[in-house]
Amino acid sequence: MSSDQLIQLLGTCVVACPALLLATLGVSSLAGWPLRERTMSRLTQAAVVTGLLASISILALMLITDRRLIDLGLGHWLAIEEQHLHFTFKFVFDRLSVPFVILSFALCGVTGAFASKYLHREPGYRRFFVLYAMFLLGMVVTSLAGTIETLFAGWELVGLSSALLVGFFHERSAPVRNGLRVWTVYRVADAAFLLATLALHHLAGGGDFVGLMGNSPWPAGHAALTTNQALFVGLLLLVAAAGKSALVPFSGWLPRAMEGPTPSSAIFYGALSVHLGAFLLLRFGPLLEASPLLCIAVVVLGFVSAIFGAIAARVQTDVKSALAFASLTQVSIIFVEIGCGLRYVALIHIIGHACLRTLQLLRAPTLLHDYHDLENAIGGHLPQQATVWQRIVPASLRRQAFRLAFERGFFDTLLGDYCVRPLLGFFRLCDAMERRWTSFLAGRTSRDANPLQATGGVADDLQ
Repeated sequence: MSSDQLIQLLGTCVVACPALLLATLGVSSLAGWPLRERTMSRLTQAAVVTGLLASISILALMLITDRRLIDLGLGHWLAIEEQHLHFTFKFVFDRLSVPFVILSFALCGVTGAFASKYLHREPGYRRFFVLYAMFLLGMVVTSLAGTIETLFAGWELVGLSSALLVGFFHERSAPVRNGLRVWTVYRVADAAFLLATLALHHLAGGGDFVGLMGNSPWPAGHAALTTNQALFVGLLLLVAAAGKSALVPFSGWLPRAMEGPTPSSAIFYGALSVHLGAFLLLRFGPLLEASPLLCIAVVVLGFVSAIFGAIAARVQTDVKSALAFASLTQVSIIFVEIGCGLRYVALIHIIGHACLRTLQLLRAPTLLHDYHDLENAIGGHLPQQATVWQRIVPASLRRQAFRLAFERGFFDTLLGDYCVRPLLGFFRLCDAMERRWTSFLAGRTSRDANPLQATGGVADDLQ
């Protein structure tokens, strides 16, 4: 077997392992064939370990053969020659995708092992691991995507599993409301991503990263777009990245996402999912090089979000929310590094930060217990010293900053009043007009109940 054939086999194995895991767990759940906890845990472990070993083997072969870019194409799914549109499903292995997919398998494996014990005899154990498998597949597809439509498919799998796991404890109202909030913000980010996808297909005739970013392997390459085109597409991608990574003004959903189980909080919003926005900008790095204004926008957004995250993390009343805003601070700094052109620094920062936050969030359930043990050992509260900011910042300014941070920048209120409610009102109006028109065509003399009243609780659920 030649090296090319071996790489093709290993690459297929990397993608097939999480896909088979999702298919096995999903079909057994849908068919009413409940698997034992130990069986599900072993299947998950086998899929993660096999995919991880295949990814490491590909990395070793790339280093031995000195290859920096490997394509794994699955053919054209749609080709419109008249419009020069080509939709392909392809995976690439390069210096960005291989480290990220290895990180995904490693952290998902650690979290899966933790969850198998943490959720032991939990009624939703099977449901958690089905969504976990969906998330793993989404991360692998997103990391290895060779076309923008492939990346969008993985992006959607990650978003869907994230929102469903935020509302995992659906017998309570708070997780359901917060899951709806997360899904709403994701819809805004996905809409921007979809518009960027359509714009790239219109401007370049396809979504292949090799064609869009040049034939040079990452991080080299040049965008096949003009400066203005790169700015337009890049701003759409920046909105998508900001929504997925909870940057300002979308930061309100990040602490809400902590309503989910601790394993999902660790792997999603501390380790992998929260870094997908930065990964997206790294993948489209040549667009940033083609537009200095886009680089400035990325740096400014990252700088503002880092300041907000650092302030908000200091006033949270629970450890998971504090860690969530601490993650926001680091992710924002990563955005600044990307905007400054420090691609490898940003990639190393992502890997290190993801590993640290996974450890901290998995450790969070026992942190308070250890804290109380320390207080009992010393016979009182742990001493607190004034920080340098308390000594140099005036008290009036500190109070204003505290209120802003405690209310989480009022971003939830602003988005709800000026984005969500107007859109809901518009769609309700369209629904009412459609109902009146269909009633008129049907010749009915009496109308149904007012659809505005029937859907009145949607906006309240988003608060």
